Amino acid sequence: MLGASLRHRSAARRVAAWVLAVAGPALVGLGLLPFRSSIGLAALLFTLLLPVVGVALIGGARPALTAVGVGFVTAAFLFAPPYGSVRIHRQGDLVAVIAFVVVGAAVGILVVNLSGLADEQAALRRLATLAARAASPDEVFAAVTEEVGTLLPADTTRLLRYEPDGTVSSVAGWSRSGAHIPPFGDRKGFGGKSLSTFIWQTGRPARVDSYADASDPVGAAAHEEGLRSSVGTPVIVEGRLWGIVVAASTSDRRLPRCTEARLAAFTVLVATAIANAESRAELAASRARVVAAGDETRRRIERDLHDGTQQRLVSLGLELRAAETMVPAELTELREQLSGATKGLGDVVENLQEISRGIHPAILSKGGLGPAIKTLARRSAVPVQLDLRAERRLPERIEVAAYYIVSEALTNAAKHAHASVVHVDVKAQDAVVRLSIRDDGIGGADPTQGSGLIGLRDRVETVGGRMEIASAAGTGTSLLVTIPINLS
Repeated sequence: MLGASLRHRSAARRVAAWVLAVAGPALVGLGLLPFRSSIGLAALLFTLLLPVVGVALIGGARPALTAVGVGFVTAAFLFAPPYGSVRIHRQGDLVAVIAFVVVGAAVGILVVNLSGLADEQAALRRLATLAARAASPDEVFAAVTEEVGTLLPADTTRLLRYEPDGTVSSVAGWSRSGAHIPPFGDRKGFGGKSLSTFIWQTGRPARVDSYADASDPVGAAAHEEGLRSSVGTPVIVEGRLWGIVVAASTSDRRLPRCTEARLAAFTVLVATAIANAESRAELAASRARVVAAGDETRRRIERDLHDGTQQRLVSLGLELRAAETMVPAELTELREQLSGATKGLGDVVENLQEISRGIHPAILSKGGLGPAIKTLARRSAVPVQLDLRAERRLPERIEVAAYYIVSEALTNAAKHAHASVVHVDVKAQDAVVRLSIRDDGIGGADPTQGSGLIGLRDRVETVGGRMEIASAAGTGTSLLVTIPINLS
């Protein structure tokens, strides 16, 4: 979409530039013709610099030089005696025209260079903003190839990545014609006369002026696509060679010598985006390992309590009950003590069961998310209104995350929110689970102040989800959690 828009805009600008280059100076000369006797040739030539600058801004150096030529013809034909001829007889007029040609060409080229620099800086700002928004590497890669392609006189641009097995793969591409950039396939080997080989060996920018005698798969693929020459700069990520940004041409005209330097600015942004993405991935993986380890620890404690301590206490209770039945009737005080001990032991078992359920509820593993949340609602100190639309079983990580989100939210509502009711909606539709938890409490919850909401956010993001919190003072607290099932 962006590439098509930029191509249409660029084509329109080129057409407008050539029209203005031809018609602009002529129209200015004709418009000032009635004042020829009063303004003179020098004033006309100075005025003609304005369309030259405009053409340079719109279309570049070639249309600007064309505008200089048209301006020269216009000035000589209309304002330099003898009128109606391009011959110039007066020495002063000849000097003025020559000065106009030299200054006009210099101004046009300078404007083009400044305009190109401004466009390049704007492109770099757009890419930096994209990377700062934590966009995915694929988005940054595609944007880089498009921006590079529109700035440079290249027909195609590519971003290539070196793979651990000694091959190279194409991860993004752009074409000036708008045609689909065919991928290199899964991966291709390199080792002959190609940019991939040169940059792999040297770690420095390189260019290839012909693929006619390419001997490796990458160079052969470039030759088959009709590429005549190309320039590439390495992408260095944290000291290691990651890949290459390549600009290529299908014409016999070689890419300018400044291409390597201009590409280098973009490779820095690519490297930054890759390093940021890898850091985020490592952080997410580390956080996931911590959460998974905590869940597994809770399961182990729950099993140990159920299979070990709890069963032992039940056995002791049965032994005490049996001992109580064996006490003679006349030992009333002893029978009462044994009965009290048996009852107290039963209470301990019940308390231990409650603790065990809080650590890791067995009903979650056996019955799934719906029955587990219903159990939470029954045990909640605050009345809960449920709307459950998650009948099917979900991946274990999703069910565990959703369960503890609801559990923590209900605990917060009871302890801090002073709520009279909590609404819990759970929907599992297509590939997304949505949790909505709302209370009518005092609000004012701030996840930045070290509350339990930080742990909830970490758990949500660990499974690739997103949590939104609304908790204005006096309006209650609302949590909206979205978890993609297919990323679990």
